[in-house]
Amino acid sequence: MTLLAAGLAGLAVWLATPSARPSGTSWSWRPLVVAAAGLGGWGVVSGWLPVTAAVATVLAASAAAGGHLIWRRRRDRRARALTSLGVLEACEVIAAELAAGRPPGHALGAAAGRWPGLGPVVEAWSLGSDVPTALRRLAAVPGASDLSVVAAAWQVAHHSGHGLAHAVSRVAGRIRAQRQTQRVVASELASARATARLVAALPVVALGMGSGAGGDPWAFLFETPVGRGCLASGLTFGVLGLWWIEVIADQAEPR
Repeated sequence: MTLLAAGLAGLAVWLATPSARPSGTSWSWRPLVVAAAGLGGWGVVSGWLPVTAAVATVLAASAAAGGHLIWRRRRDRRARALTSLGVLEACEVIAAELAAGRPPGHALGAAAGRWPGLGPVVEAWSLGSDVPTALRRLAAVPGASDLSVVAAAWQVAHHSGHGLAHAVSRVAGRIRAQRQTQRVVASELASARATARLVAALPVVALGMGSGAGGDPWAFLFETPVGRGCLASGLTFGVLGLWWIEVIADQAEPR
């Protein structure tokens, strides 16, 4: 019991130490694990919380934190895809409006009607400030990096007086080609993601089958040191496997 309490306290200290954070990593989920570890350790030491409940609390908090990280990674990927789609629609509208002979300000306004994210650029145009700078600032948003090419074309066209419609049309064609590649990659990765989720769910199915066959696997997992180690290791490797699939998916998708 003392060893478990020390381990929980050590986990809380490690999570609370700023030097333990990898650079560029968001740790918004850490208070959940810190609170669970601290509560579990204090409950075990004070005697009001059984060891089994403490282990279940910490493992549940860790699994929830890992699931939140995986969900947030998928959410960010969907947000990038939606932003890329908005940039594509905006570029198509700008190219069409400019090809029809309309002024750039009118083209930007029409594009902002299709993609509201272009609002800061329209505001920069209406205020007479630097449009390429506004475009480059907007290109820093994940999924909108192609706007940097539009910014360069806008700057060149401002000095030369021609070529903007053609350059924006080229950017739209590039984004369309990337989206086609992304759809192919997503379809290829769909089976890998489905397999990973199935493998992650299989242990739960096996525990249910074991309980139905007259065994008591839950008692082994929660009431014995070996079982707790197996449970912690299984959850860790399951979450890491799902996380690794998402990392591979992000690396495979074109940027």
